Amino acid sequence: MGIQEKPGSNLTLDATPDSFFFELVRSAIDRQRVKLQPETEFYVVKLLKRFIFSDALYSRSSDGTLKEQPLAFLYKEALEAGAPPEQKILFQNVGDISLFKAGFFSESLSRANLDISYYIGLGGSAYLNAAQRSDEKYFRSLFSELADQFERCVNILSEVSEATTSTKTEQDLLRLYEIWNNTGSERAARTLSKTGILVENLPNSGTPKKKQ
Repeated sequence: MGIQEKPGSNLTLDATPDSFFFELVRSAIDRQRVKLQPETEFYVVKLLKRFIFSDALYSRSSDGTLKEQPLAFLYKEALEAGAPPEQKILFQNVGDISLFKAGFFSESLSRANLDISYYIGLGGSAYLNAAQRSDEKYFRSLFSELADQFERCVNILSEVSEATTSTKTEQDLLRLYEIWNNTGSERAARTLSKTGILVENLPNSGTPKKKQ
């Protein structure tokens, strides 16, 4: 459960689909001027591949059907797990699911009136807990950066999602505006500006717009 890259291993990517996602992630990072460790960039690429090409978002019930467990339940399960190594894996999974959902499905979350800040807060906390329970420096550094840069990673995945899905109806644009208004997402602001909807300029750091 979760992506486990061996510390010190070479960060090599398969021809496809890894290279496809890598180019999308790398382009989003460059456009948003985000600074991430190469290991963190690689992790985000592998996370995309893991969730898009598997049923990793779901658990399998006793009758074999797939079901989606609430993140709060998974977080509680991680807190109550016995040993730190087991807790680390469970917290990592909560962070991974939160990041993918908040980033790749940000518009559908808005459409369902779900608060994206919930996923950002829960996911960042989960990665921080995973870092604190990691014995190896490699994973402590990786999970700590994912926790610190969680919202920026969400914006990166949102841009990847936009590049791989079709847009934009009037309802899509309204949801994008709501996302920008609630989070200050530069990605949402850029997309809106391409359609002729100009919004307040935001700093390149991706810092959310402060509400008055």
